[in-house]
Amino acid sequence: MQTLIIAGNVGKDATLRRTQGGDAVLGFSLAVDNGKDAQGNKRESTWYDCSLWGKRAESLELHIVKGSKLTLQGTPTVRVHEGNAYLGIRVQELTFMGGGQRGDKQGGYDQQDQGYGGGRSQGNGSGSADGFDTEIPF
Repeated sequence: MQTLIIAGNVGKDATLRRTQGGDAVLGFSLAVDNGKDAQGNKRESTWYDCSLWGKRAESLELHIVKGSKLTLQGTPTVRVHEGNAYLGIRVQELTFMGGGQRGDKQGGYDQQDQGYGGGRSQGNGSGSADGFDTEIPF
């Protein structure tokens, strides 16, 4: 199995869709900065189409907004459309890195933000010993 870990900025607000079977899927794009070349010129960013599935998708729809800084871990994907290949990632784990805007707050999440536990979202849906309800979907 391949695992991809990337960090970058969300390009536009996430969009929640449903499959024909009713499963929730949250789609968003992430730009990964590739630094500068030997001459000091900025390299072009690499864009990834990201998908997050299930209850976590529903829960995080309003929190993944343009400019949010995220680190993602998941399975790499490639989609071909009209002869162009698009890189993607099926997200299994994500971390909010802060620095983006969310309503009246700046940056990441804390434990007061509806139980997000420091901004880390695990993919197995189980609770933990830190006192959070086991019904939290991520």
